[in-house]
Amino acid sequence: MVTKERFAQGMTPTQYLDQMGMNRERFAAAMQAISITDGEARLLDRWPGTRRMLVITEDWCGTAIASVPFVFKLAERVPGVETRVFLRDENPDLMDQYLKNGMYRSIPVIALFDEDMNELARFIERRPG
Repeated sequence: MVTKERFAQGMTPTQYLDQMGMNRERFAAAMQAISITDGEARLLDRWPGTRRMLVITEDWCGTAIASVPFVFKLAERVPGVETRVFLRDENPDLMDQYLKNGMYRSIPVIALFDEDMNELARFIERRPG
C-alpha cells in the first residue's frame, strides 16, 4: 500500500530530470517534443478523482524514455494532479508492489491514486517478460 507520506518522499519530475545521469538529453528532447492535445488531457477522465501519479523508473530504461515524458506532460496539463517519481533500484518496497506477472521488476510503472491514496489504475511496461 502506498501512503501519502511514502508518496511525498518521491522526486518531482523536475528533480528526476535534474538527477538523471544517463539519457538526460534524450529525455529532455522527448519532453520538449510532446504537446498534449485536449483529447489526451481527457484520458484521466476515465479515472475520476485522479490526484496523484506515481512513476517508478530508471534513467537507463529505453521504454521509460519513450513513455514517461508523456506521463509528465499529461500531469502538467491536468489541474490538481501531483506526480512523484521513484527509482526502481532504490525503492524495492514500492517496486515489489508492482511486479509484472508477479515476478518481474519491469519499468516503467505508472499508478494513479485518488486524494485518499486509493489506487485507481496501474500501468506496467508492456513488453513480454
